[in-house]
Amino acid sequence: MSNMDLGSDMLELISFRVGEQEYCLDIMAVREIRGWTPATSLPHSPPFVRGVINLRGAVLPILDLKARLGLGAAAPDARSVIIVVHIGTRLVGLLVDAVSEILATERASVQPTPNVGCDTVSRFVQGIITQDGRMSSWIALDDILPAEELASAA
Repeated sequence: MSNMDLGSDMLELISFRVGEQEYCLDIMAVREIRGWTPATSLPHSPPFVRGVINLRGAVLPILDLKARLGLGAAAPDARSVIIVVHIGTRLVGLLVDAVSEILATERASVQPTPNVGCDTVSRFVQGIITQDGRMSSWIALDDILPAEELASAA
């Protein structure tokens, strides 16, 4: 199933939890979902970088999405998940607490990120999805990696 199946006015998103909050990503950016694997830490890496894992012979950086969103460090357990996503030309693993479901919604139903007097919120959240009485923040992947990381990946 892909966005093309649903038409250009529809979005297909994968929802997941970080702490008590629900977030979602465009499913077209997701390559795979894996169970938690302890990462090998890297010296002097930013606090949101958990380290690297071996993904079928390739070194994959793992970002703690909770820490990257400024919500404190995650405490991974057996239910934790790594969502492997494409960011630019690079593959990155995002550590989240659990994957929930696949959402399909009309593009027009996405609410804009509210102005809360802080540009950082709109850098990481590209919209709010309300569906079935729940709200999910649609994560913008473009700024998940710092700009210098993306430049070096190009």
